[in-house]
Amino acid sequence: MSDLLEAAVALSGDLTTLRRAIHAEPEIGLHNPLTAAKIRDALAGLPPEWRSGPSTTGLVAHLRGPQNGRTVLLRGDTDALPMPEDTGLAFASTTPNTMHACGHDSHVAMLVGAAKLLCARREQLAGSVMFMFQPGEEGHHGARFMLEDGLLDPLPDAAFALHIMPNGRHGVFAGRPGPLLASSDRLFITVHGRGGHASMPHDALDPMPIACEIVLAIQSHVTRAVPIFDPAIVTIGKLVAGTTDNVIPAQALMVGTVRTLSPERRSAMQAGLTRLVTGIAAAHGASADVRFEPGFPVALCDARAVALGRSVTQDLFGADRWEDLAHPIMGAEDFAYVLEKVPGAMFFLGAAAEGSDWRQCCGLHSNRMTLDEAVMPAGAALHAAIAERFLSAGFTNG
Repeated sequence: MSDLLEAAVALSGDLTTLRRAIHAEPEIGLHNPLTAAKIRDALAGLPPEWRSGPSTTGLVAHLRGPQNGRTVLLRGDTDALPMPEDTGLAFASTTPNTMHACGHDSHVAMLVGAAKLLCARREQLAGSVMFMFQPGEEGHHGARFMLEDGLLDPLPDAAFALHIMPNGRHGVFAGRPGPLLASSDRLFITVHGRGGHASMPHDALDPMPIACEIVLAIQSHVTRAVPIFDPAIVTIGKLVAGTTDNVIPAQALMVGTVRTLSPERRSAMQAGLTRLVTGIAAAHGASADVRFEPGFPVALCDARAVALGRSVTQDLFGADRWEDLAHPIMGAEDFAYVLEKVPGAMFFLGAAAEGSDWRQCCGLHSNRMTLDEAVMPAGAALHAAIAERFLSAGFTNG
């Protein structure tokens, strides 16, 4: 595998140039045409067959080896976040209030690097590789749209993704079998009271104290009705009611997020929160509406895929470059849509500056988030090595 790593290091300049060009022109949502054009330009003249669909600017580059064997998918996301950038980088965002603060620019660069590596080794491939360049990861369900558009049909035999961690140890890969990332649903609660004069609350039905009671009751519900080994997190991030000091409002609106690590707990939380909220409102003579906006499902990693990733990482870089994560992370990721249909895994790559106090580095979604581009060749090499290993031996050599 040393030749693969050497070839990846030789691409360092290209990966850095591409990542910085994408970083300077970030795009949001399901349509990232500038980024898609950069991807096509970077892989121009190479043999993959391109697929695109009507719902997004997502691209799938399909590289077919000389043998009709297995198919493996490698994925990189392309979209940015609606937030300002305050890094001071020379290649900082030129688009107001838009920033690649989640590292998707590096994900694209690493996947392009993997595509170049595997194109150069095409005659050795024991099957096919699908390179999935996916927009709309930041809450826009891009993976689901690409699946619905048929861009992954027929489905591959395995799927893998990498995600950088700017506050993770430099060059260290990490993963775990089972739930890696949580499901994420939005919660909307409206308490219906009866408005009136603030000096005469007995002639009104104030929804404000009812809303406050609901917020506190939700926290008790999580700690007393949810098993600690199948956890949930509920955060009410927004409470809106009223217009001025001497008016009792007619309604109070709450918006929050519900995170779980299993489909069963996800369903149970929706039923339990609905019962709790409507019951509290009714106890005060009011009513409440509860609505859930489905987000990403739980990202469940196949144990065989994780074992393969661990084995390839240790063979390529050494045992000290892999970390088994003890616990899931309660963030969410729409690669989960792919993992619902295809056995596979996502791995993290620490991208803190080498020798830095990585725990003090700005994390994902920070307006000051930076990453050490020196880790990108390692990410490209691991993508390629995993693809080669899976195509030649499946999960048996994990």
